[in-house]
Amino acid sequence: MKPTTITLVALALAWTAPARAQDPRDLVITRAAARPSRVAPAENFTGTVRVQPLFDTTAAARAYGASVAFEAGARTAWHTHPRGQVLIVTEGVGRVQRWGAPVEEIRPGDVVRIPPGAKHWHGASPTTAMTHIAIAEHRGGSTAEWLEQVSDAQYRRPVTPPARGSSGVPHDTAPGRGPYADIAPALDQLTQQVLFGQVWERPGLSKRDRSLITVATLVAGYRTNELPYHLRLALQNGVTKDELTELITHLAFYAGWPTANSAIEIARKAFAESAK
Repeated sequence: MKPTTITLVALALAWTAPARAQDPRDLVITRAAARPSRVAPAENFTGTVRVQPLFDTTAAARAYGASVAFEAGARTAWHTHPRGQVLIVTEGVGRVQRWGAPVEEIRPGDVVRIPPGAKHWHGASPTTAMTHIAIAEHRGGSTAEWLEQVSDAQYRRPVTPPARGSSGVPHDTAPGRGPYADIAPALDQLTQQVLFGQVWERPGLSKRDRSLITVATLVAGYRTNELPYHLRLALQNGVTKDELTELITHLAFYAGWPTANSAIEIARKAFAESAK
């Protein structure tokens, strides 16, 4: 090759055409492979949590989004967002709680809107993993203020069911409201903060034993309104279906056959709802 030709080739290889500036009107696609997930920091989470970025802020938008996958039992620490947050549940069964309000169960398709500055946490249920999309906005370069970890006692408080049902304790799923907030706010506050927040958290008895005692009392006293809720709670606290049906059978000799027969029918429905 002639020297002149070599020089021209070298110049051609060295020269790179300037990249075209991205037009803000362009459609932008980021492939999943370009957004690998990472393990969330232990100081802000309990258990194993993986975060996959979805989109970041731009010159025209303050919002960012991520897909957050919680293994069973994993959750965030208590935290706040300066501009609030939106959660969209995509898989599994989870929990969310605002400070001072009941723990709420969340499932695929549920959308949770968290107000600016509201202290809260969210994560998976004790037995089922959960994934949600989280969307928040920056303010002053910050998207969240992280606070103390959620204790096991706080995490395992009784959960408000996701919808008003035809059986069991009635409830209102509006943020910050519990079973009786619409008609008796004082009773609702005592139920959430004293009964479930203090009595059920006392270390003298396990939650499993408290559930057995409570179910037995409700069956014997023919308290059918509260029984469906506490049957489902007993299952969450580790009591088996066989143990619950044996408890009802045993009480037939002390509380009467009609009482036991009614309780068995309620248990049948409660077991079916828990299996969904």
